[in-house]
Amino acid sequence: MEQVLFRYNPWWEKGFKAEKTFKRTIIFEHLESTISLKQIVLLTGLRRVGKTTLMKQLIWHLIHIEKVDSKLIFYVSLDDYLLNDYSITEIIEEYRKIQRLSATEKVYLFLDEITYKKDFELQLKNIYDKQVAKVYASSSSASILKSRKSFLTGRNIIIEILPLDFTEYLEFKGIEVKKSDTHLLEGYFEDFMQTGGMPEYVLTGNIEYIKELVDDIIQKDIAVFYGIKDVQILKDYFLLLMERSGKVLSINKIAKILDISPDSAKRYLQMFADAYLIFLISRAGKTNERLLSAKKIYAADLGIRCHFTGYRDKGSLFENYVFLKIKKWLPSYVYQDGNEIDFLIDKKILIEVKYNAEMNKKQEKLFESIVVEKKIILNNISDLEKLNNLSL
Repeated sequence: MEQVLFRYNPWWEKGFKAEKTFKRTIIFEHLESTISLKQIVLLTGLRRVGKTTLMKQLIWHLIHIEKVDSKLIFYVSLDDYLLNDYSITEIIEEYRKIQRLSATEKVYLFLDEITYKKDFELQLKNIYDKQVAKVYASSSSASILKSRKSFLTGRNIIIEILPLDFTEYLEFKGIEVKKSDTHLLEGYFEDFMQTGGMPEYVLTGNIEYIKELVDDIIQKDIAVFYGIKDVQILKDYFLLLMERSGKVLSINKIAKILDISPDSAKRYLQMFADAYLIFLISRAGKTNERLLSAKKIYAADLGIRCHFTGYRDKGSLFENYVFLKIKKWLPSYVYQDGNEIDFLIDKKILIEVKYNAEMNKKQEKLFESIVVEKKIILNNISDLEKLNNLSL
């Protein structure tokens, strides 16, 4: 195991030079602010969205800015088959043994893909309670974190990593738009809606990367994890989901198209959500309405959606992007008498998205009739400024 751990931690040896990577300033600053906190920090999000890169950047920060001894910093990816036979605790004990560190000496532990280990939540609890350690862990699966989080109640902070937003996309592409050239933003934004925000795809433009990424998630995080033998059903289902992104989803219709039971269609849908490939939002209303009404679906990344559906329906893509921008506020959708308003945030802010378009009369009437603290209509990229500094 020692050789494997040295490969994961090249900063333990002389001559180490970190590779230059693009820094996502806002997310990184949030992550940096957690260094002094005792809680375990759980990074969640879509596979290859940048969780590992953020961990490596934080390690660089600890060594070069915080001046932490590099031997006190440990990183490992727990999905490595060479570590299959070892528990998290055994791996950390081996690390402390290699570096001759007592259990009372503070270390910084970076545990990638934590959910690959059985009883990970109990092991994390024991590390938190019995060792002097600051722990950062990541997972590309929401289901296990949701179902077993009780062991970590009060001991963790969850940070969800989303794909790049438009501002980050411009930074990654090296595009700087002067105030005198703001007329160029709409063209760049439409390029962004087609490309999406998966960091490596933004940098390389390799279309095969998106296909392989989705295939990898469907195969590893869904089919293998849940023991589903018919992978083609999952691929067909995902294509249907991308085509219906931004719309209210009928489980019964999906089940009929795929020739599966409604129960299976519902279970598979949640699996896609738990793998962070899609997001689901409920209808606004009383608890009964939220639970029983059909869910509205959004793609986790615009580039993934465009790969499967083609670059069309810019209005729907713009709405999908707005959802990703406001997701942290847990929006719901409003539906009444056949008319729909895109988002309601905590009964305080109503948002309708119309990319270079206008509401029809009935929709406008519904929009005006709803009593909230604030109403926002988003027609174009410049209107996105209205989302900044929302008071919730």
